[in-house]
Amino acid sequence: MEIVLFLEAAVHVPDGFFNAVTSISAGVVAAAGVAVCLRGARRELDDRTAPMAGLVAAFIFAVQMLNFPVAAGTSGHLLGGALAAILVGPYTGVLCMAVVLLVQGVFFADGGLTALGVNVTIMGIVTVLVGWGVFRLVTTVARGKVVVAAFLAALISVPAAALVFTLLFWIGGTAPISVGAVAAAMGGVHVLIGIGEALITAATVGAVLAVRPDLVYGARGLAKPLELRGAGGTTTTVTEKELVTARSPLKPFLLGGVGVTLVLAGIVSFFASSSPDGLEAVAENKGFIDQAADHLFGEWALADYGEVGGIPVGVAGIIGVGLVLLIAGAVAFAARGRDKTRV
Repeated sequence: MEIVLFLEAAVHVPDGFFNAVTSISAGVVAAAGVAVCLRGARRELDDRTAPMAGLVAAFIFAVQMLNFPVAAGTSGHLLGGALAAILVGPYTGVLCMAVVLLVQGVFFADGGLTALGVNVTIMGIVTVLVGWGVFRLVTTVARGKVVVAAFLAALISVPAAALVFTLLFWIGGTAPISVGAVAAAMGGVHVLIGIGEALITAATVGAVLAVRPDLVYGARGLAKPLELRGAGGTTTTVTEKELVTARSPLKPFLLGGVGVTLVLAGIVSFFASSSPDGLEAVAENKGFIDQAADHLFGEWALADYGEVGGIPVGVAGIIGVGLVLLIAGAVAFAARGRDKTRV
């Protein structure tokens, strides 16, 4: 029963899918990646990005609860790596994803504990690297097309993560598979999921751009200086830094973002699709779903987002948002350097 409940809510890799060597190796890669990002995030985190990191991580947690149908009997949800990288930077984005996956695995039995390194590698590092790389490429070729770049970055990051999972499972999976068949199945369904991811990512980035463009890390430096022409033909150039300084305080935006996130997790989550997600559907069709093992914390009250403990999914979601917001925010402020008032 625990396995069924666990897999119904998760797209994350469960315990039992990978052998010990692969799980440990992925854990080493994930730990090294997070360590590198802790140092690299110092160059990204400032007085705007640090509080944004907590909000972005919490938002991704909430939206990951909202499975949407992508094909007959199959659902998908946001991974969020590309979105995190664009909003707060690639280094900070990996940290946000790692916190989300850690909270999901420990408190909600969503993603195996032995597979945490695999999940961080695939859903955190791969999606961020691919998403950020595509985003930078598109904005370099088509300067200023931030929303279009966000759409393409998210679209490509999801099947890329699915194919990396397939490669790892072929190398160290606990069941024999036809790598070609699984790659085709995983790639196909995750292209559809990627379309949903792209729409969510583009809409979110576009909304933040419309309200506070200075809070979109990926858009920094892309805007041309604003020239103001006064009487007598005088021209005044206003830089991006000066525009940011003149903007309204950050607190109202953050409070509004937290409010939206709580609504998504506390109310909209009740309407999420209950169909198997892409990974579960492929695992069922290709015959390796039985390799999934019981989660060590599968009997916790919050397991399966409250299903095990009888907690309404919305309440579990609000608790999760609070945990992620606090942990990700604390990590971001701790990783921030001493002098981070720059724009």
